Amino acid sequence: MEQQSIARNLLYQRKLKGLTQEELSEKTQVTVRTIQRIEKGDVSPHLQTVKLLAVGLDIELNALMPLDNPNEETLQKKWLLLIHGTPFLGLVIPFCNVLFPLFLWIHKADDNKIYDDHGRAAVNFHATVTLTVIISLVFFFILPGFNFIATIAILLLSITITLVNIVRALNDQKYWYPLSIPFLRKKKKMSSNSSH
Repeated sequence: MEQQSIARNLLYQRKLKGLTQEELSEKTQVTVRTIQRIEKGDVSPHLQTVKLLAVGLDIELNALMPLDNPNEETLQKKWLLLIHGTPFLGLVIPFCNVLFPLFLWIHKADDNKIYDDHGRAAVNFHATVTLTVIISLVFFFILPGFNFIATIAILLLSITITLVNIVRALNDQKYWYPLSIPFLRKKKKMSSNSSH
């Protein structure tokens, strides 16, 4: 992932300065082949190579190589799998489709922004599904035949959406939980200009 951001940044900065790969090679003493491989994302360049390229482009080092936040944990797919996969326990143990992702979200939300976003979305979706199933079961006394069909449809839809989100989270770090009630909202940032 870091290789790709360096590749994109180098290509962008080189084109922004109007340089060809050959011209950049002459200015930096880095071979054209190395520049090509870095821009394609085939290699992870040494720090010294990135420094030479930054000097040759007359830019700051962090414009090519974004610095990691030391307080942010590196993304691990196992946590995304747990956040999106543990709701299946709710099929066996009532309310675990909300409780387990909620506990995981509470535990991992501060470690990485992606865990925070995914956990919040999963908890909101499964809380909405649980609420909808409870309402559907209450309607059992009013519309007995319709209730059974509605409850099964809700469960099948939520299982399908959960499976799709497990795959999307592991492959692209993205999710899609439609029709969720936002029980857990994003934290609002405090404004630095507070008027008295």
